[in-house]
Amino acid sequence: MQAERAATEPKVFTKIHMHFVVTGHGLPEAAVERAIRMSHEKYCSASAMLAKTAEMTTSFEIVPA
Repeated sequence: MQAERAATEPKVFTKIHMHFVVTGHGLPEAAVERAIRMSHEKYCSASAMLAKTAEMTTSFEIVPA
C-alpha cells in the first residue's frame, strides 16, 4: 500500500493505492481483476469508509507459482 495524507489536521488520507501480488498457475487476469474490484467496491467496509475522503486505486500482478 501507498498513501498520501492531507497537509493540515486532521491529516486524513487523500490518496490510497493498493497493489496486490497474486500467486498461482494459470490464473485468468480478468478473474483476478474482478475479485479485487469486488472485494474493494462491495465487501470491504474499510474501503467504503476511506473512499469518502480518499481517492482509492488498485493494481495487481500475477506471479506464477
